[in-house]
Amino acid sequence: MQKLIVVGIAGGTGSGKTTIADQIYSTVGKDKIVLLHHDSYYKDQSDKPFSERVKTNYDHPDSLETDLLIKHLKLLLAGQKIQVPVYDFSQHNRTQKTIEVAPKPVILVDGILIFGDKQLREMFDIKIFVDTDPDIRFIRRLKRDIAERGRTVESVVDQYTSTVRPMHLEFVEPSKRYADIIIPEGGFNKVALDLVISRIKSLASA
Repeated sequence: MQKLIVVGIAGGTGSGKTTIADQIYSTVGKDKIVLLHHDSYYKDQSDKPFSERVKTNYDHPDSLETDLLIKHLKLLLAGQKIQVPVYDFSQHNRTQKTIEVAPKPVILVDGILIFGDKQLREMFDIKIFVDTDPDIRFIRRLKRDIAERGRTVESVVDQYTSTVRPMHLEFVEPSKRYADIIIPEGGFNKVALDLVISRIKSLASA
């Protein structure tokens, strides 16, 4: 079996890492890429009432079941299918649904904390960090959480100041030193994106 290439895309919330992952996914070809989001692996909180789940610090490594993501990557690399969890951010909980994913030549993983875990970090053949100014990232997060996650402006601002920003400074920003490639301005950096896509295409067809 052809060796699979694992690419990690990290960066702060709203940095544009998912945009870059989506562009790589659509350009290289859906038949050649598996796209996994670390966000899908937030821990199940069915044992907690909603009033407690809403307090979850999603920007701390302890909120994620990273061991399951590592297990799933190992299964994909071994040529096996996986069942990816589906997380409902409006309910602050994992759903009963899963999505079946089969191995493909390139595995893309995106998430704010993926370079912070040594075991996970060492599984990436290419590590990309998307570096975007804090004010731009906050505006993007505000728009996304209101439109896609049913949040209010007040709740987004409160979450950003109480957990997102402190956790970014403690965990996300320091992980930038592990990156092979740092892309400023997210998906708007066409030159960097073209270079990354060209490299991934060459590895996928090797």
